[in-house]
Amino acid sequence: MSILTIISHTEHYKDGDGTIVGWGPTVQELNHLLEVFDIIYHVAMLYPGQPPESSHPYVSNRIIFIPLPAVGGPKLRDKMQIIVKSFTVVQIINSTLRKTDYFQLRTPTGIGVFLIPYLTLFVKKKGWYKYAGNWNQKNPPLGYALQRWMLKQQTRKVTINGAWPEQPKHCLTFENPCLTLSDINEGELIIRDKSIEGKLHICYVGRLEKPKGVERIIKSIDLLSPAEKQRIEAVHLVGDGKDMTYFKTIAADKGVNFIFHEFLSRKEVFDIYKKSQVFMMPTTASEGFPKVIAEAVNFGCIPIVSTVSSIGQYVKHLESGYCLNEVNSDEIIGALRHVFHMNNEDYQLMLTKQRLIIEKFTFVHYNKHIRSKLLD
Repeated sequence: MSILTIISHTEHYKDGDGTIVGWGPTVQELNHLLEVFDIIYHVAMLYPGQPPESSHPYVSNRIIFIPLPAVGGPKLRDKMQIIVKSFTVVQIINSTLRKTDYFQLRTPTGIGVFLIPYLTLFVKKKGWYKYAGNWNQKNPPLGYALQRWMLKQQTRKVTINGAWPEQPKHCLTFENPCLTLSDINEGELIIRDKSIEGKLHICYVGRLEKPKGVERIIKSIDLLSPAEKQRIEAVHLVGDGKDMTYFKTIAADKGVNFIFHEFLSRKEVFDIYKKSQVFMMPTTASEGFPKVIAEAVNFGCIPIVSTVSSIGQYVKHLESGYCLNEVNSDEIIGALRHVFHMNNEDYQLMLTKQRLIIEKFTFVHYNKHIRSKLLD
């Protein structure tokens, strides 16, 4: 029997009937990891309140949730709580690790600042670290920089986004899984009937905040000519965030139908991709490789994206999408105008080239990679 403990800051809640639910993409990843491990303990944070629509339950009682106190946040008092609760966090993790064969610590996270040295110095179990942020970020926040430095000194393996010059041998390139083989097959069927001609649907999926590029999307589309705006059937903005009211205000009366969907289920998000021809994420946030890009591409969306972190390693400019040299309105408008002038033959050729990378983002590929690279 093979048992894994995953330690993360993933938000969990109790739904109306007391069932534990967590952030959908992470929960789905763990559900598929049951093909590799017999039992998975997920040590993560439990929050009060109503779970968002993006939360999902685990599919099996072989995944056991172990709650941590909810700590962390942007304010100084939030960061002080991490220190205050550190002993409790270590106790819970240490107790869980006694039952398991392997561990995975998902970083960067507030608790990672003390858990990386603790696991390195005091835990003899086999395990690895996952760094989900921008591995090549030039000026990361202090906590991220410290965690990245500690991971570079590891003897254990570290999975990262992208492939980089002078990448330490123990740091392994891993794509973030988000697609089933059924999703791949469905995507291939969907793209056969997609057209770039006529009115277009444009979408964005993620946190609704300025660094992710939502403001840039709205303001850039507003700068299009009236005729160009007529090419757009709707702009779908999926997600939530503290800037939602502001975005709704600046999107009003722009001559384009901006639809704010807030949180949606995975199926509902996929339905947005299926009817959209363009996916936009002109982000300047600290990213690894956002899973939503791979999901959107699978269903025939042309990505218009920045080249933050490893994004440009997968989206090839003018081959499988559009990479912005500078994240500004001129670049975004230029990419949109290029799309507006595409014909169906060019569109289908781009979709064909996208298929070359999609299978790297399947759960099957991810699990094979774990077996061959991490479980020796």
